[in-house]
Amino acid sequence: MTETKTQSPERQAATAAIDSLRQDLLHNVFDYRPLGPLGTDGPVIRRLPKPFRKGAVWFPHAVVGMVALISLLEGVFIANTYSPFGVTTLITAFLPAATLMMTLIRPVLAFWVSIVSTPVVAVVGSDGWPWPPAAFACHLGVLIVVAARTRPRTAAWMWLITLSVGSLLWNIGPGFTNTAPMAVVSAFGLLFVALLQVRREGQREVTVQRTVTAVERDRRTLLEERTTIARELHDVVAHHMSVVAIQAEAAPYRVENPPPELEQAFATIRENAVAALTELRRVLGVVRAEDYEAPDAPQPTLAEIGRLLDNVRETGLETEKTVTGAVRVLPQGVELSAYRIVQEALSNTLRHAPGATAKVEIGYVLGGLGLRVVNGPARGLVKPSPGAGHGITGMRERVAMLNGEMTAGATGDGGYEVAVFLPVTAERVEAGEGA
Repeated sequence: MTETKTQSPERQAATAAIDSLRQDLLHNVFDYRPLGPLGTDGPVIRRLPKPFRKGAVWFPHAVVGMVALISLLEGVFIANTYSPFGVTTLITAFLPAATLMMTLIRPVLAFWVSIVSTPVVAVVGSDGWPWPPAAFACHLGVLIVVAARTRPRTAAWMWLITLSVGSLLWNIGPGFTNTAPMAVVSAFGLLFVALLQVRREGQREVTVQRTVTAVERDRRTLLEERTTIARELHDVVAHHMSVVAIQAEAAPYRVENPPPELEQAFATIRENAVAALTELRRVLGVVRAEDYEAPDAPQPTLAEIGRLLDNVRETGLETEKTVTGAVRVLPQGVELSAYRIVQEALSNTLRHAPGATAKVEIGYVLGGLGLRVVNGPARGLVKPSPGAGHGITGMRERVAMLNGEMTAGATGDGGYEVAVFLPVTAERVEAGEGA
């Protein structure tokens, strides 16, 4: 029997710390990660005049370049004070500045180059131990830039490594050191960057959560609309199935001395129709909400559009109806969907354009039915209601169910237009008339 050895909490913490160090500063040291421009939708950049936004997105690069240039000039001046331009100038001036610029493309490598070059710069330099003024500013810049481009945990590791290197060089140095100023200044700088990162990460998580919530809300809205459509179409389908069952039951009595095979066939048709109607009612029970009540009246059709417009006019919305083509009875599903689309379009006008006028156009064409509801801009003192955006979703679902086409958008005068075409074949028209 094998016994599993458990590590002590101290050893687990040390192992986790070493793993985090390896992950943050030892893995992918040579990765090429160029720093991209800032987004134009930031809280500061978006308030700038448009001509300045293109240059403002490169602000971090400009700051890093400016600090590197100032440090380079200072390093050159100090190096040339003690000796002519040569290897000393390259090491004490150009090397720290180049390391700082490296943070824009290879941040982790830039940190290690800055750490490794610290003893070299300290030995070659003549002012400041272990960081001459130029190297001090550049190493501090490296810490801040790398911390801003990685994680807060990385900032803690870099600070500890910098402090360790500075303390080691202090013990073997000439007796004076600027390790303490580096530790204090870098601690405040890294803490500030870490706080900004935590805040930015929190905002990013909130944005992601809001996006997920919006997607889930849209999905739930879509399912609710489909459920509503399914409940409404239940009556239409149930009516057809009931007619089939009744006709199948009555058909044998219309034929004198029908053969047994015919009676059996009609009996089978009736049984299947009744079974389908039972299953349909069971499905309706699944999609029915707890507070749903079955309507007492039949589902509305286009013949009741006039009554709908009269009710809308009583609310203060001026409406006008135009009917073109040969009016005919369409399948009940098409009639119901067309009525609901007009009803929802007028409801959207009441919510979003109070005081406007609306036109309802119904066109009976050879291949189907055309609907167009257009309203003008809002007028008066009543403010438009923002709404939840469910109306357009419901209309699109009804149109998609019938393989139709729909367009919805603002008009040139500030109003809104909904245009729908519902295809209806000749067979479906005959079925609608027969029902």
